[in-house]
Amino acid sequence: MTTDNANAKPPDDIKAIHDRIYEQSVFVDRLVSEIGKVIVGQQYMVERLLIGLLTNGHILLEGVPGLAKTLAVRTLASTVSARFQRIQFTPDLLPADLTGTMIYEARSGEFIAKKGPIFAHLILADEINRAPAKVQSALLEAMQEHQVTIGDETFPLEDPFLVLATQNPIEQEGTYPLPEAQVDRFMLKLITTYPRKEEELEILNRMTTGEPAEVEKVVALEDIVRARSIINQVYMDEKIKQYIVDLVFATRNPEDYGELADVRDLIEYGASPRATIYLATAARAHAFMRRRGYVTPEDVKSIGMDVLRHRVIVTYEAEAEDMTSEQILQRVFDCVEIP
Repeated sequence: MTTDNANAKPPDDIKAIHDRIYEQSVFVDRLVSEIGKVIVGQQYMVERLLIGLLTNGHILLEGVPGLAKTLAVRTLASTVSARFQRIQFTPDLLPADLTGTMIYEARSGEFIAKKGPIFAHLILADEINRAPAKVQSALLEAMQEHQVTIGDETFPLEDPFLVLATQNPIEQEGTYPLPEAQVDRFMLKLITTYPRKEEELEILNRMTTGEPAEVEKVVALEDIVRARSIINQVYMDEKIKQYIVDLVFATRNPEDYGELADVRDLIEYGASPRATIYLATAARAHAFMRRRGYVTPEDVKSIGMDVLRHRVIVTYEAEAEDMTSEQILQRVFDCVEIP
């Protein structure tokens, strides 16, 4: 497949989009460079965090403790001129600890709203799966509706509003699986892994000097907002759109896709329409990160697992065979025809 055939659009339009992207994406290099002062390696995680920032898509990071999940989010927040709040989720956390509460003002004789830490641009929800259901419900309203209810009043959240949540694997003690409706609100779910040997050596050298690296704020909120409008203009051919729809439908009706018929009994629920929207948005952002004015199938495949892994629910039969959603999705990506 050639790029010209896959993205047939008037050259002047593509060139205009490309020029705008080249101009507006310069700050991405500054962000990556600044984050690299603190985070060693983890290119995959850093790039996905930036995609979430550029598309206003909430992100869920899963991994065992000690893999720099919290550090990466804090470092990203330190490079952006935005209000940042870290919220430690614990079993005794209350919804009011998150959203705020009504307090009595003796001077006026009225109740006024005392806003909680959720009123910020970037929220680090640390160990999100250690909190009870009522707290998750309050967070869900903020994530989906971009508003918070305190007492009888509803308060809008400022734009951008982005939740970057970390969770420990659910097999660990004291963790609870998040409701599926809430998990679906996360645009991406990232699985963090151990660093390579040379990266671990660099971590050792950096972290034992006693002098923590300092990062600077290199991006303003206005830069992020402008980049989002450019990302929405990244060209996506009709064939690419059809490819995205086929990938999502293959998780719902695998029997319609030839070689995937045998995974029908392994999937309890396929991906929702939200997956289709997020897959297209994330693919555009991936192209933007590569400073391209058009989306290729490789953009879709590169980001696809992160968009879909938490939206495909496997059956008990799949669990009995030790089949994960990632393994099933890999079959989907291998079997669905690439345009």
